[in-house]
Amino acid sequence: MKIRLKMFLVILPLIIVTLALAETASYFNAVNGVTRLARQLLGFKLGELEKYADNQWSLLVENNYAGRPDMVEAAQKAVEIYAESIILSGTELIFAVDGAGNVAMASGPLEMQEKEKAPLIRLLNAENPGLQNAVIGGEKRVFQAFYFSPFQWYLLISEKNDVFYHDANRIALQTLITLGISVIITSILLIMVAGHLTNPLSRIVKAMNKIINSADLSSRVEVEYQDETGNLAHTFNQMIGELDNAYGQIKRYAFDAVLAGKKEERIRQIFQKYVPKDVIERFFASPEKMLVGDNRKLSILFSDIRSFTTISEGMAPDDLVNSLNRYFSGQVDIIYNRKGIVDKYIGDAIMAFWGAPEKHDDDALQSVLAGLEMIDALSGFNANQRKLGGPEFHIGIGINYGEVTVGNIGSERKMDYTVIGDSVNLASRMEGLTKTYHSELLISEFVYEELQKTLQTVPNAPRLYFRLLDTVAVKGKTKGVKIYTLKRSLNAAEAVAWPVHNQGMELYYRRSFREAAEKFREVYRVLAKDSNAESLYRRCAEYAGSPPPAGWDGVEVMKTK
Repeated sequence: MKIRLKMFLVILPLIIVTLALAETASYFNAVNGVTRLARQLLGFKLGELEKYADNQWSLLVENNYAGRPDMVEAAQKAVEIYAESIILSGTELIFAVDGAGNVAMASGPLEMQEKEKAPLIRLLNAENPGLQNAVIGGEKRVFQAFYFSPFQWYLLISEKNDVFYHDANRIALQTLITLGISVIITSILLIMVAGHLTNPLSRIVKAMNKIINSADLSSRVEVEYQDETGNLAHTFNQMIGELDNAYGQIKRYAFDAVLAGKKEERIRQIFQKYVPKDVIERFFASPEKMLVGDNRKLSILFSDIRSFTTISEGMAPDDLVNSLNRYFSGQVDIIYNRKGIVDKYIGDAIMAFWGAPEKHDDDALQSVLAGLEMIDALSGFNANQRKLGGPEFHIGIGINYGEVTVGNIGSERKMDYTVIGDSVNLASRMEGLTKTYHSELLISEFVYEELQKTLQTVPNAPRLYFRLLDTVAVKGKTKGVKIYTLKRSLNAAEAVAWPVHNQGMELYYRRSFREAAEKFREVYRVLAKDSNAESLYRRCAEYAGSPPPAGWDGVEVMKTK
């Protein structure tokens, strides 16, 4: 946006506001004065009408004619004649209505519509002494009124709205016209002044652009005035001179920077094979912070190949290495695609985590989806193994979510970006329990709880099916942890059996062992001799005959390493 336009947009509103306030004040003063006079005139005439009506009634009372209808009617007629005599315009109307809104007398033609009577009577009953507005005879009118009890009339003096406010409306129109003319004249003057102030700057900008486009640092801007614009031009010329001197040095520095950048890129590419890319980026951004540990909640995954010792004994070393490399390549790609970090390879096992160095709201969900995809990918790997005549791989995956210490751990000679803590150990125990519970994937209750929160907040979250298998206290721990297996989809038998199994677990924890045993027997039948259902059935049958002690919480102490 040009300076000229900015000046226009800043100054013009200030002038308009000032003019508008002045004109508005004048308008309201004029309108209040005109309206006050008109209101006073109506009020004066209303008072005179009330005095005249009182006098007429007093005459009747003094002469004992108040009880004669003909004399009362004559007095009412006199009031009507008087009302006609004090009317000053053809639009003014004085009339009277009874308690039902019917016209009792009028100074001119008046036909009250039925729909107008009730609103008018409500206004009159409110006994507001000031000006009021109502639709009377199909016209909007301003009126003042009083109640004359001897006749049981409401006497009203009224005027059409547009006539009553005619002078005020004319003043408003004149005010708007004056304001509009003032704004136009002000705008023209402001444009002229802004142009006078900014033209020297425009010429300086053109000269600067010419220097920039030609890249001729020997050119200079002409100094036209001995004021701020002249100082600007002089300062620009000094800057160009300094830039010309620095340009040679910049070219040398740029060349050195390109060489350094290429070296850095080669280092990054080499170390990305050993250290996660995000860790390398953080190291280059702030090397001093990478030596400091950090406590945070992560999702940790352990994956292990079943019976790998037996597999390795039956394969030639080069075939074994090739198979492992192909296996690791596919599994690691899945982890990285799911925003995870491969911490290390432990022989044939993989340790990975989610939530460091960058934390995401769906770290637990991403780790679980990675585990499911790793199991799915194994089918393609094993198909290739069969073609090559090699053994098939079967894996177990355990996942836990909890607080760990994460950072560069080691010595000055050798450091690893890794995670340590009880939550890491529990993830390893989860992987070990996959053998006991004959499941390819197990998660802890902490992962399950985090998933329940995530699945409710993440848009387009996948559908997951969970099966609670047990509550165990792994080796070295006394507190129990619930363990679950899960899938993205269930076959027909699983769709029937898994809900029944979870019902059985609820009964089991409520110590309803006989009912729970029936549920697990049904699962065992539907899933064709499911080992977990069989184990739980036997446990429930034993507890039904010999219940566990008070305070039992369903924890099974495991011997898994």
